[in-house]
Amino acid sequence: MSYEFLQNYWWCLVALLGGLLVFLMFVQGANLHLGNRALDDTRKRMILNSTGRKWELTFTTLVTFGGAFFASFPLFYSTSFGGAYWVWVLLLITFVFQAVAYEFQNKKGNLLGVKGFRIALMVNGFLAPFLVGTAVGTFFTGSDFTVNKLAIADPSAPVISTWGNAWHGLDALGQYPAVLLGGALVFLTALLGDLYILNNVDDDKVHAQMRRSIKMGTAPFLLFFLCWTAILLTCKGYAVDADSVVSLEPYKYLHNLLQMPAVLAMLLVGVVLVLLGIWKGGFTQSRNGIWFAGPGTVLVVMSVFFLAGFGGTAYYPSCTDLQSSLTLQNSSSSRFTLQVMFWVSLLIPFVLAYIVYAWRSMDRKSITADEIDSTEHKY
Repeated sequence: MSYEFLQNYWWCLVALLGGLLVFLMFVQGANLHLGNRALDDTRKRMILNSTGRKWELTFTTLVTFGGAFFASFPLFYSTSFGGAYWVWVLLLITFVFQAVAYEFQNKKGNLLGVKGFRIALMVNGFLAPFLVGTAVGTFFTGSDFTVNKLAIADPSAPVISTWGNAWHGLDALGQYPAVLLGGALVFLTALLGDLYILNNVDDDKVHAQMRRSIKMGTAPFLLFFLCWTAILLTCKGYAVDADSVVSLEPYKYLHNLLQMPAVLAMLLVGVVLVLLGIWKGGFTQSRNGIWFAGPGTVLVVMSVFFLAGFGGTAYYPSCTDLQSSLTLQNSSSSRFTLQVMFWVSLLIPFVLAYIVYAWRSMDRKSITADEIDSTEHKY
């Protein structure tokens, strides 16, 4: 196994985890309905019990995604997590509130009350996908940082990466392409949440509300996603030549797409599956749209990561100093580390098989109103 193969292998694995994370954020999207006035308290409890069975999978995938990035591309981890820390701190805070809300919202004597904790879940439902989307958006717009690897030898300030402003990641909110991707992710996770609840909850009124929500959310999702895609394919990208020199290249990401037909096919198939899932859930009587939109989401997110990292591209560019931009080659762990982790990663299929088994066991029976009234294990 060559060093280049290991670097590419781990980028593929990070892309897969990113795709699974976005898919599992249907939990966040579904929880937005806790503020739906058309649903009574029992039906909101049904949605909570449905998402309550899966939220830990989302959080675990988020932690695994961060861990895989840290282990395989530590310079990205230290640059982004150490510089743009407000994005990640806010993300983790919303997930902490999510965990507390699930466990305590219906406990007697809780401080915030049921309404307060449900508001926390809805805030998580919006902020989590928005922050993840804007963070990934900076893979294409660039961030304000510099990297000096020689600084590690300075005993007074052994800091390799330095952020160039006091906003520490919140400056991404001033980059409208990144904001567009964040908005697209918010509406996508909301649609995935609708499709999941449609599949997992057995109640006609809930089904009607989910189908209505899908119809309302499709247009803004397509608007955000298509605008971001148009900007991506026509903007300048951060190209890396054979001597590892970074430069701006017009239509770089369009060139990447045309030069990597497998990625183009992955993107097109993913988009078709997402649209098919939306159509089946919102415009037919089918309840299985999530099983089309879910895999489609994973494929689309993976193709976005491949556009950012492959094809001689800096996946985490610096708009302050082009030569500080991070590539798969200059930001990865050592060959020995990547090789050891490669053998460990072979256990992942067994973990995924267990997750599938546990998922099927939890969803063997749909959520009903009778279950909310009778079972003791409820949120």
